[in-house]
Amino acid sequence: MDLQGVNVLITGASRGLGRELAVCFAAAGATPVLVARDELGLAQVAAQTGGLPLAADLSDPAVVRTLWARAEAAAGPIAVLVNNAGIVEAGDFADCEHDAITRTLQVNVLAPVHLCRDAAASMQARSGGHLVNVSSLAAVAPLPGLATYSTSKAALSHFTRALAVELAGLPIGTTLVELGPVPTDMAEQVTQHHPASASFDRLFALRLLSATPAATAAAAVVHAVQSGRPHVRLPRRAAGFGVLAAAPSAAVRLALTGVPRRA
Repeated sequence: MDLQGVNVLITGASRGLGRELAVCFAAAGATPVLVARDELGLAQVAAQTGGLPLAADLSDPAVVRTLWARAEAAAGPIAVLVNNAGIVEAGDFADCEHDAITRTLQVNVLAPVHLCRDAAASMQARSGGHLVNVSSLAAVAPLPGLATYSTSKAALSHFTRALAVELAGLPIGTTLVELGPVPTDMAEQVTQHHPASASFDRLFALRLLSATPAATAAAAVVHAVQSGRPHVRLPRRAAGFGVLAAAPSAAVRLALTGVPRRA
């Protein structure tokens, strides 16, 4: 996809990976439509990238329900959706509060699913587009203290694979992004829980994981959209985990060759 002059909606755009995504998409010629709760952070990223800030709380289902229409009313047609926003509340699962579990699933799963639905309907009515869901290697390799987070990312990864099946043959691309540790504020929260922190230390010591700078991950996502790649898996040394987890889906997709994907 040629990104010159197109609108790209990025959630979680006020800091961390979202900020880097906005910078990279803007450098490729796109106009970022920046979504997050932090209005001050959004204003700073907008000033840096020439993007359009759009404050929204994705933990509120009512806000999510109208967000896509609100974004297109403000920016015009949007060609790329990047569901980057995510939250993690590390801790022993038995100690997790009910509201925290609900909030994590709402932001990490339900908001992206609903936004993909609205975006796909809009893109299908026009000339197409591209959907990006930022998941995690925690989807296939759960660690102690991250039960709800890992579950949410597993759901997002599987949804993205299912979405790709249904959209096959349409001019709407999908990219599933599965990342290991990216040094951000969210990653810092995980280190506050000792079992999770110790698990990461072990995986780093075994050289199964390495940190991926946010700028590197963002550049890979932009390249995937430009080239139509269906997957981004970083760090490369851990990419095999995601490939193995997706193998059954790939086998079924092959077996269903020729079967109608849509009514």
